[in-house]
Amino acid sequence: MAHNNPNNRRDFLKTAAKGGIALSLSGMAANALADVAIVKEPPIKPDHLIRSVPENMVLGYYGFDVPPVAHIKAGDIAEIQTINTTGIGRKDPEAFFKANNLPLDEQAKDIIEIYKKVKPEPSGLSGHMLTGPIYIEGAEPGDTLEVRILDVILRSDYGVNAVWPKGGDLPDDVKTRENFVYKYDKKKHTATFKAGVEIPIKPFMGVMAVSPPAEMKRVSSIPPGFYGGNLDLKHLVKGTTLYLPVSVKGALFTTGDCHAAQGTGEISGVAIEASLTLIAKFIVRKGKPIKSVRAETPKHFISIGLDPDLNKAMKNASSEAVNFIKDDLGFTFNEALSIASTGVDFEVTQVVDQTLGVHAMIPKSIFPDKKFPYWKA
Repeated sequence: MAHNNPNNRRDFLKTAAKGGIALSLSGMAANALADVAIVKEPPIKPDHLIRSVPENMVLGYYGFDVPPVAHIKAGDIAEIQTINTTGIGRKDPEAFFKANNLPLDEQAKDIIEIYKKVKPEPSGLSGHMLTGPIYIEGAEPGDTLEVRILDVILRSDYGVNAVWPKGGDLPDDVKTRENFVYKYDKKKHTATFKAGVEIPIKPFMGVMAVSPPAEMKRVSSIPPGFYGGNLDLKHLVKGTTLYLPVSVKGALFTTGDCHAAQGTGEISGVAIEASLTLIAKFIVRKGKPIKSVRAETPKHFISIGLDPDLNKAMKNASSEAVNFIKDDLGFTFNEALSIASTGVDFEVTQVVDQTLGVHAMIPKSIFPDKKFPYWKA
């Protein structure tokens, strides 16, 4: 089992560029999606199970002083259960399941119990119902937490999307609230709320965060930040990686806002919100720190730009991408800017979370002389 790796990201990539060991990717889904190649996978054996029970949940915030619900070692694999509350009323949560003829299965019972016992943050901070935080032993400020997403598993047979007045990207055009219950066809790997509509299921976690620095105290989970959070980055499916800058001892990883599928933009304000189980491996990278969240897939590096102004978010994504190509891949600034302009795609991540997102998809294939090692579980 791997533990802290003293090599920083730059050394890791330089070794690869010089012809270092290329690791094959395993742990991929049989129904692989997007960037993820189809391979036969061995069963995953988590070291820890963090259940979606009231004592493991936090309603809508992160912070250096939020008590951890679990302690794990660097290199450990954790199975983390999460829940969806979209469309489910706090006063009578059972009514949602009865009205939609849905079973009171494990995740439904968890939701009902959580609604009874988990209270809002005293100051009034609001946000998502999240699982965590998780303390990773050995993580210190200045480190990078590498989160390897080994699996993302559906916990139920349905998900929920909603539209409501003053919500999403068309706030003035919606006159009444409406919930859409999407039922899953697990053979087709699609979701539908009415005949003639089939949305491919691509489950991922909308929120994955570490604690902001102590001087920021507690922050809402609604806007994303340099510490991760509500990124709503649909590419973070099974077999991909998220890199988070550690600001407090133990990192304090929190996750939730789980999605069965989402379009880039998430323009109604939510995706197909769904109860999911995240299985992830947590690795602490010592050495050169990162200033903001990054991601990686087998085929792409992903740089992320955030700002309440979408134009500034785009500029931030451009800067992150160009500087990554320059600093980590070994080009001059002008060369990196040229590469980003000719070979990198910029996509709107989401436009509904107060702080908006743009991400840069940097293809590894445009650097044929470099080898980029990737992980296996």
